[in-house]
Amino acid sequence: MPKPYTFKPGSKIKISNFETRVEKTEYDKKSAAEKIHANAIVMADHARRLYAENKRSILLLLQGMDTAGKDGTIRTVMRGMNPRSCQVYSFKQPSEEERDHDFLWRVHKVAPRKGNIGIFNRSHYEDVLVVRVHDMVPRKTWQQRYQQINDFERLLSESGTIILKCYLHISREEQRERLQARIDEPQSNWKFNQADLAERKFWDDYQQAYQDALIACNTQHAPWYIIPSDRKWYRNLLVSELMRHTLQQLDPHYPTVTDDLSQIVVE
Repeated sequence: MPKPYTFKPGSKIKISNFETRVEKTEYDKKSAAEKIHANAIVMADHARRLYAENKRSILLLLQGMDTAGKDGTIRTVMRGMNPRSCQVYSFKQPSEEERDHDFLWRVHKVAPRKGNIGIFNRSHYEDVLVVRVHDMVPRKTWQQRYQQINDFERLLSESGTIILKCYLHISREEQRERLQARIDEPQSNWKFNQADLAERKFWDDYQQAYQDALIACNTQHAPWYIIPSDRKWYRNLLVSELMRHTLQQLDPHYPTVTDDLSQIVVE
C-alpha cells in the first residue's frame, strides 16, 4: 500500500528532496476513490468504538501551502464520520482575545476530547510559519516556540491523544495551476483571494520555514508525515490509509456492560 514519507526524529531533511507527485503507484484515480470509500466504512466503525470507549483520542493536523488541499482532504477522507465525535477546527488570524493569551491557548482549548477525533485545518504551526515569514514576532520568540510546541504535543500524547501531522507537499507549478483555475473557472471564483498572490511571492521563505518546523518538531510522540499532494486523489488516498491504519492499530472496543439487561422491557 502507498505510504507517506517519514524521517527519523533528529535527522536533517530538505523538503525539495521529497517528491510532490508520485508516478509509480498501483492505484489510479478510480481505484483510489474505491479504496477511500472502503476505508471510510472501516474508519466510521472504529470511530464509533473509539467514542464509546472514551479513553483515547486522535488529532489529525493538516498543514501546507495555499491550495495544497486541506479542505479537500477533510471533505473526502472524513466523509461519513459522526459530527458528534469528529470536529474540524480552522485556525485563521487570532482574535483580540486570543492575542491576549499565549499562542497555544486557542489550540489547547479545542484539542480533541477522549473518544473524539479532532481535525486541525492549519494549526499552532502557523506561529512558526506565517509569523516568521512576515516578521510578526522577534526571531527569538518564534525559535522558542519549537520546544514549546514539542512540549505541548507531548502533553497531549501522554494524555491519550494520538497525533498525526500531515504536511501536504505541493510544487510551485501545481500551486500556480490551482490558483489560475480559481480565476478561470466561474464556479471557483469565490475561492480566489488576491492575498494568495501576495503570499505566493514568499514561496521560498515558506519552504524554509516549513523545512525548519518539520525538522525541529518531528518527534516519536508526534511525527510528521510528508504527503505528496500534486495529485489530489493520491493525497487523499495517503491520508485515508494513515487514518484507517491508526484506528485499526488502536483497536477500540465497546465498553462491557455488567448489568443484566435481559429482564428490562421498555414500555
